[in-house]
Amino acid sequence: MTQGRMKIVILKNGPYIVSGNVPLKEMIIVPKGGHYELVEGCSLPQSETYALCRCGKSKNPPFCDGAHIKAYFNGEETASREEYDKRAELLEGSGLDMQDDYRCAFARFCHRDKGDAWELIQNSNCEENIREALIAASECPAGRLTAIDKEGNKIEPDLEPSINIIQDPEMGVSSGIYVKGYIPIESKNGEQYEPRSRVMLCRCGRSSNKPFCDATHIPAEFKDKE
Repeated sequence: MTQGRMKIVILKNGPYIVSGNVPLKEMIIVPKGGHYELVEGCSLPQSETYALCRCGKSKNPPFCDGAHIKAYFNGEETASREEYDKRAELLEGSGLDMQDDYRCAFARFCHRDKGDAWELIQNSNCEENIREALIAASECPAGRLTAIDKEGNKIEPDLEPSINIIQDPEMGVSSGIYVKGYIPIESKNGEQYEPRSRVMLCRCGRSSNKPFCDATHIPAEFKDKE
């Protein structure tokens, strides 16, 4: 769990205010065979507190420059506040189970050389498929998928608190904001979303499941830079 004062506060129709010296990096989705990896991109300035653009209009991405005001950005939060365990469907496999809450950012880390996470769970009758299924579930940046062993134990990656600004050159777009390590996210009305090891926040401004990414950045062809 996070230590100290790390927090993300969502301003009404405005940016994400990040406090507590949360490390910030640009990361790039890169294909490697039948799966994907994240590699480090450009360096970003670090600060104790910073504001990340939520409307997708900033000329100083990923930071807010006030463009949401002129754009009359509607940042209404529409995502369910229900806890993950209540939203997610349980999928049973032969050697491993998996929860799926269908919050997809289309980052494609659920794909592995031997199949996607759902195929691997269904065929989790050998050590290799179980190992690959665990990777496919735990590397989903949206936190959509969670592997569960047959004793009912959730298998979550131990991620240090940080924020990644994701670029997706294969799709020709800029992706969402990958928040790791149970950093608290506070709604504009002061309520807190359920802390999660992995979530992807929208930064194109067009998600229908705000504040979370729903992959709309792809059909919207959102790019924060050339």
